[in-house]
Amino acid sequence: MRLTGIIFLVFTIAGCATTTTGQGQRPSGPLPPSTRPAYNLTGYSPAFKDGYIDGCETAKKTSYGLKNERRFAADSQYRMGWNDGFSVCRGKP
Repeated sequence: MRLTGIIFLVFTIAGCATTTTGQGQRPSGPLPPSTRPAYNLTGYSPAFKDGYIDGCETAKKTSYGLKNERRFAADSQYRMGWNDGFSVCRGKP
């Protein structure tokens, strides 16, 4: 009986253990379409959509948030989308 209790306790504790294998970290580069957060941005350019998603996720502080600095500096559509997404999703202070 005592051995059964100890085995149960060991399995219970082992089941609660967590690993740090990169969970919660955003992979580098563009996200595959299946893992990317979805927003209804019908009618906007692909660059604006990418910027909006990146800006909104950054404001919400999710693992998908990022600011592609090179693209932000060079692509006005991405920059406008990022700023809009960040502003909308940031909410009111």
